[in-house]
Amino acid sequence: MDRLQETIAKIKKPDLGLMKQVQARLDSLTKPRGSLGKLEELAKQIVSITANLSPRIERKAIIVMTADHGVVEEGISAYPREVTPQMVYNFLNGGAAINVLARHIGAEVLVVDVGVAADFQEHQSLMLEKIDYGTKNMVKGPAMTDEQAVKSLEVGIEAAEEMIKKGYDIIATGDMGIGNTTASSAIAAVICRTDVEYVTGYGTGIDDRCLGNKINVIKKAISVNKPDAVDGIDVLSKVGGFEIGGIAGIILGCASGRTPVVIDGFISGAGALIAAAISPDSTNYMIASHCSAEKGHKIVLDKLGLKPLFYFDMRLGEGTGAAIGINIAEASVKILSEMATFDQAGVSEKKE
Repeated sequence: MDRLQETIAKIKKPDLGLMKQVQARLDSLTKPRGSLGKLEELAKQIVSITANLSPRIERKAIIVMTADHGVVEEGISAYPREVTPQMVYNFLNGGAAINVLARHIGAEVLVVDVGVAADFQEHQSLMLEKIDYGTKNMVKGPAMTDEQAVKSLEVGIEAAEEMIKKGYDIIATGDMGIGNTTASSAIAAVICRTDVEYVTGYGTGIDDRCLGNKINVIKKAISVNKPDAVDGIDVLSKVGGFEIGGIAGIILGCASGRTPVVIDGFISGAGALIAAAISPDSTNYMIASHCSAEKGHKIVLDKLGLKPLFYFDMRLGEGTGAAIGINIAEASVKILSEMATFDQAGVSEKKE
C-alpha cells in the first residue's frame, strides 16, 4: 500500500501554463490555424504531460497485462481458460496481432503475468509477477482480496516505472485474459452507474443465449458483492481482474512519471476507470486510442471525459488499438517539432 500511496501523491495536474506557448508555435506553422485538428490537440496534451515544449517519441513500449478469471466457470466465454497461457506464448514468440503492430511502429512488447492459471519459464519479454492462479469466481464472493487488488495495482506501477527508467517516452496498455470482458462490464456498470445491459457485449464472439447468461452473471456478482462505486480498490477487489488492476497501475505509474499513456479498448477502459477512481488527476495523462466495438466502451470513455483518436470497430484487445494510437501520438509531436514556420519557409501568412 505504501508504494501505491507514494505514487498517488506524485500525480499532479499537467503543466497547462505551457499551452499558450505551444499554441503560438502551432499557429506559426505553415498551415491554416487549427487545420490539423486533433493532431494539434494531441501535441498540446503531450507537451502538458511531459512539461517539454519539444517532446520526442522515440522509445515506445506496450505493456500487456495477463491474468485469468474464476468467473469463466459460469460459461460466459466462447473460449476455454487454456487460451490465456497459450496466447502468452504467442506474444512471447512474436506471432500475435500486437507483435505485428508493435514491429510496425517500432515498439517493444512487455508481457506481465499477474495472474495466469499456468506457470511460465523466464523470458526477456516477460515479467513474472503472479498474484494468484486467476481470480475467484465473483458470483460466489469477491474476485480477490483487498491486499491482492493493491498488489495488482503495484505490479502495474512497477512495470511502468521500470520502462520509464529505461527511457521509454510513451507507454500503451494491453490485456489478455479469458473472461475479462465480464469483469470489465461489471466495473463499468458500477462506476458509470448504469444498467449492466448497456455495458455488456459479445466479447470474444458469444451467441445471444450466452450473452443473456453473461448479463445475469454480472448482475448476480454485483448483487452478491455490493461494490462501492467511489472506491476503486473496492470495485477492483470485488468484481475486477488482476490484469485490470495492473492496467490501472500502469496508468498511475505513468501519471506519476509525467509520461503519456495510451489506453487500448474496453478492458483498458475498465482499468482507466479504476485509476480515475483512485486518482482523478490521472485522466489528464490518458490518451484514448480508439472506441471499441464492445458496446460499453463509449460509456466508459464518456465517464472518463476522453475522446478517442479513431473508430475502427476493433475489439481484440492486446494493446492493438493503443499501438496505432502511439503512431498517431508520434505524428502529432513531429508536426510540432519538424514543420517549418511561415518565417522559416518564406510563406506569406493569412491577411488579417
